[in-house]
Amino acid sequence: MDSQIKQLHQQLMNKEISCTALIQEKLDLLKANTNNTVNTLLDSLALELATKVDTKIANGEPIGLLEGIPFGIKDVYMLQGTYTTASSQLLKNYKSAYTATAIQKLLDAGAIPIVKENCDSFGHGSSSENTIFGAVKNAINPNLVGGGSSGGSAVNVAKDYTVFSIGGDTGGSVRQPAGYNHVYGLKPTYGRISRYGLMAYASSTDCVGPIAKSVEDIRIVLNVMSGKDVKDQTTYASSEITKETISNAEGIKTVGYFKNFIENEAIDSKIKADFLDAIEKIKAKGIVVKELDFFKSDILVSTYYTLAMAETASNLSRLDGSNYGHRIEDKNLKESYAITRSENFSEETKRRIVGGNQVLSQGFSDEIYLKGLALRDAISENFENDFKEVDIIISPVTPSTPPKIGDSLKDPLAMYLSDAYTVGFSLGQLPTLTVPQGTETGLQITAAKNNDELVLKFANFLKDTI
Repeated sequence: MDSQIKQLHQQLMNKEISCTALIQEKLDLLKANTNNTVNTLLDSLALELATKVDTKIANGEPIGLLEGIPFGIKDVYMLQGTYTTASSQLLKNYKSAYTATAIQKLLDAGAIPIVKENCDSFGHGSSSENTIFGAVKNAINPNLVGGGSSGGSAVNVAKDYTVFSIGGDTGGSVRQPAGYNHVYGLKPTYGRISRYGLMAYASSTDCVGPIAKSVEDIRIVLNVMSGKDVKDQTTYASSEITKETISNAEGIKTVGYFKNFIENEAIDSKIKADFLDAIEKIKAKGIVVKELDFFKSDILVSTYYTLAMAETASNLSRLDGSNYGHRIEDKNLKESYAITRSENFSEETKRRIVGGNQVLSQGFSDEIYLKGLALRDAISENFENDFKEVDIIISPVTPSTPPKIGDSLKDPLAMYLSDAYTVGFSLGQLPTLTVPQGTETGLQITAAKNNDELVLKFANFLKDTI
């Protein structure tokens, strides 16, 4: 199987390259890049860690598979002593006091963090334009958006600035930019990887997600970060996924797709045609393909944003300039809170806080919030029934191609609808992987809860099929 991680590991062990030279090459590429993917370069830390790896190799000591491999971190993860800005004005000078569990596991395995990556502020957006560091430009066409909210992470992988990056997926924030930039991006089963140290956007759907150029690299990184964490009570113990178990598609007999996604008027005609062509190629391999009924995409979007905005309003209520972030003083405490939040949050973040407070406000919570929770339960039940009929569900990642930079900011509703095909799987807390095949923005592969292995297995099958 293709794997940049394994290839670089072998080159390091054979002394064909030094770790210091590898890290310096990536830092130089990041520094010179014009795609606006960098919030902070971690050059001093990275080169210090690289020297230690080179010393081990020079002394003839073995190194682990991830040891010396450069990676990027979406700027919403804590890494002790580094700036963690969430691409926001409010936290632009905030330094992490501790390290996120997922990132610590990668550090323990010897991987080297080289960059904190640009993203939509607090993860609020689908284009990576809501950021104080400049709109992230698409890796294939710089006139288009990089996708959001993990746009900087996806572009860095696509441009080979990092070997892999760690994004965060709430309603599609890893999968959509992965599709826009033609790389792999995984949202694992909710709870498989600890969220401790990831800035909370919508706690019930936030997931740590790796982005890479191959299924094998996704598998390697996923295994390292997975596992129960006493600091995150939603986590669970999971088994290691081996290379052998995902090497063929044996056991996958039936695949389903939602016909209302494909018969939707909003889907781009080329994406629809390419998706149906992919279905025919899967059928030709002897796999049974079934049409499935599902909620209309506008119901998925409205349910997701109802719950996500409510959780956003709650999670961001702590950011008032007292304990975190840039405080602006005014005539009294109340006014200081107001002006600090008004001046430092982006328009998109304020829009979501206002919407969330409306959802949670007295007199509306029964009518709006509880209805949203009931719909989420119904969506999960629908998925459970679907997976009694099929092994895998595939779908386009997005209904349309990436917009031009600036267009999403003019039309927030259109931006929300670009998430129509990703948010449902987030509400179901299901493992879903974007693969860069099938349509211009890729395909999504989804399995039942805790079946991340099946997702990777089918991705390998698709790689050789379409």
